[in-house]
Amino acid sequence: MQGLGRLFDIGTGWAPVDLDDADGATGLRISLQNAAGITFVVFGGTGPAGFTLDVQQHTAYTGGTTADLDATAVTDSVGITEYYYKAEAALDNDETWTRVTQTAASEITLTVGLLQKIVAVHVAAVQLGSGYTHVSLNATSTHGTAHLSSCLYLLHDLKVSRAPANLGNLLRPGAANA
Repeated sequence: MQGLGRLFDIGTGWAPVDLDDADGATGLRISLQNAAGITFVVFGGTGPAGFTLDVQQHTAYTGGTTADLDATAVTDSVGITEYYYKAEAALDNDETWTRVTQTAASEITLTVGLLQKIVAVHVAAVQLGSGYTHVSLNATSTHGTAHLSSCLYLLHDLKVSRAPANLGNLLRPGAANA
């Protein structure tokens, strides 16, 4: 069996967007009910020196309650304490990952210069507060310079392995695919 469906599934965070626009990127929601965790993968072309990512948790696939993923917002949730990035003038697969640690928070501010970059942020399902089942990732940049970016959600450690064509709806587990 392939890795897709056995080890991981892939969802959309946001399609290519200019993070420097007034709204930045509002990430789509995805359920963690059928996976042990998710890795948000953000790819950004050469743009301003920094941008901010913000992990949100939700109690439903639409509506419900939304809160930052940190203990300040929801007392039994756990924020992000580390993330990884690769950055270079022109990414060509010879880069290595740089690990960044921080005090637990829902926000990450990346300041790596005018470089292309890939950022990987892991969230375990157990980091969500009680009653929270979905996550999303938002991004902003306010440097006055275009900063194109896109985001993929990699669900991993799936609770049930399936052939890729039989993977379920990532927004509403148990619902038929549209």
